[in-house]
Amino acid sequence: MPTQVIEQFDAWNLQNASIQFFKGSEQKPGTKFGCVGTIASEPETTVLAKKCGRATIAEKTVTTKLNVTVSAHVPVQVLRDYFGLNNEDLAPGIYSYGSNSLGKDFVFTADVVDEFEDLTKLIAFPKASNAGGFTINIDTSQEELAMLELAFSAVADANGQFYYEAITAELEDPEIAEKWHTNFTRTLVEAPDTP
Repeated sequence: MPTQVIEQFDAWNLQNASIQFFKGSEQKPGTKFGCVGTIASEPETTVLAKKCGRATIAEKTVTTKLNVTVSAHVPVQVLRDYFGLNNEDLAPGIYSYGSNSLGKDFVFTADVVDEFEDLTKLIAFPKASNAGGFTINIDTSQEELAMLELAFSAVADANGQFYYEAITAELEDPEIAEKWHTNFTRTLVEAPDTP
């Protein structure tokens, strides 16, 4: 049983965003993603219909993936890994992007904060990849530096899950919160073996 059951959570702020890139099948430790302004996800769905003749007698909507959009100020190396810029065969300090540029797959995590109740919700998209190409948009007339908008696809992990969340006050194991942003895996969040 959780140490506390939370009945209401009002999302107010985003903090501690992290991205854990994969190199092949190896997951790298999480690094700071940057200052996040907004995050939104929308499901991509398909409808399963049960018919009797021409009449539909039952329907179920099944999510096939999540389309996620994040606006943030993102560190340079995170952007290079995200879009697939590299410096292979180039002089030191030179990076390129082309038709063979593939961004790395990643785990995206963040804290959602409820300032009214002093609560934190940990969120994770365990299997994600860039869903848009590299874009450049510089507006010299702005007085405030705009956040970069990134779109990514969150697909099902090996257990069929697109998204995980945990309100820290409900966690019994403090290790889950400690490792969430640096080494999020399904193993981390699975129920312990019971004798």
